[in-house]
Amino acid sequence: MPAPLIVPILLAGGAGTRLWPVSRDALPKQFLPLIGERSTYQETLLRVADPAVFAPPIVITGPNFHFFARRQAEDVGVDATVVIEPLRRDSGPAIAAATTVAKQRNPDAVVLALAADHIILDVEPFRATCLAGREATEMGRIVTFGIKPSEPKTSYGYILPGEALKAKGVHAVKAFVEKPDAATAGRYVREGYLWNSGNFLFRADVLLAELARFEPDMAAAIEAAVTGATNDLGFLRLDPAAFARAPQKSIDYAVMEKTDRAAVIEGKFRWSDIGSWDAIFDIAPRDKAGNAVQGEVVAVDTQGCVIHSDGRLTATLGVKDLVVVSTADAVLVMPRERAQEVRELVEKLKAAKRTEAINHRRAHRPWGYYESIDMGERFQVKRIVVIPGGMLSLQKHQHRAEHWVVVRGTAEVTMGETVKSVAENESVYIPLGTVHRLANRGKIPLELIEVQTGSYLGEDDIVRLDDIYKRK
Repeated sequence: MPAPLIVPILLAGGAGTRLWPVSRDALPKQFLPLIGERSTYQETLLRVADPAVFAPPIVITGPNFHFFARRQAEDVGVDATVVIEPLRRDSGPAIAAATTVAKQRNPDAVVLALAADHIILDVEPFRATCLAGREATEMGRIVTFGIKPSEPKTSYGYILPGEALKAKGVHAVKAFVEKPDAATAGRYVREGYLWNSGNFLFRADVLLAELARFEPDMAAAIEAAVTGATNDLGFLRLDPAAFARAPQKSIDYAVMEKTDRAAVIEGKFRWSDIGSWDAIFDIAPRDKAGNAVQGEVVAVDTQGCVIHSDGRLTATLGVKDLVVVSTADAVLVMPRERAQEVRELVEKLKAAKRTEAINHRRAHRPWGYYESIDMGERFQVKRIVVIPGGMLSLQKHQHRAEHWVVVRGTAEVTMGETVKSVAENESVYIPLGTVHRLANRGKIPLELIEVQTGSYLGEDDIVRLDDIYKRK
């Protein structure tokens, strides 16, 4: 009898504040192209797309990202089941919920839990590690992937391998240890510890049984959350009240550090959790001067820098060992060695109520996105892009009027009882208080420029009368 296909579970709900200003709460790092042209989430989907080894993936993400997660999966040709977790409860409840879904579909399911924001550069060795680890799961083991340290990092947890098991290359786990100080990390490297990559392979029934053994409250809450889940526009929305009862714990604390079934296999591939800008430097391709460059960059007499430019020319001259990150609305410059401190910087920005700490200038919506171009006391200019088939809510505004100029595609515009088409180079005026809707019935993205005028221009000046995406 052939071995069952491995069911990939992608955890795609994190924030990634140490990669600010590119990664923000409104659109975190897993959905962004930090290295190359695709997001790390898309690269993770493609890594487990071999139908001879992997079943279709299950993605678990937050209530603000489910449309985006499905769209990015479709863009790379992957049909994923997207599960919505109502609130963040760390990796323990997230993995448990997605594993329960996998077990409902196949009681014998073998599950691979992956962080959607990690980078793995060597796909074939990764798949070989999965196949080797699957043999250990047949013995009831919960297998974690360890990575041989290249240096004594203090930002990773570590694993000490124990006795060898019958499955080739797999060892029992002798000890899990948390992030160490520099001296301890150096000792761990010398003593043969591995980095804990935070990726796991297991039989669904085994993981859930161990969860019930060590965290019965979490297990019960997750079982109820999945049992009470509803189909919401093709997404699986977990029951909010039940999910909220689950204790907030990582899978490491909930299960892996307590179970006697933990095993480790060394991953023979290049890996990074890209948790900070110095981690980007470690894994990204570098130019002749040792710079990791992404975007429109000109670097003169520049060495050992991370330079990330998002949508604008960024130039450096005569600098060394810096991180320079430029976005449409924020610029970060710091010594590379202080990359771990970005989280504290973001907390200060949030305390000062800076919107740049959380929101991007480009705001993604189920129907596409809009981007703020200019703003004054009584006006705002936006670029709006509506995907094919996308439709904004039927709405009205109490404090502003809108002018729309179509620059690409054809807009279907509803104004009161009238529905009309507005083509390229044509415009339409939406008076204050008018019930209106914008839709794209075409096969190419609809792009238009919107000029808002009025006494108040906030996003909360929207009275929704009907919405196909069920937003309030």
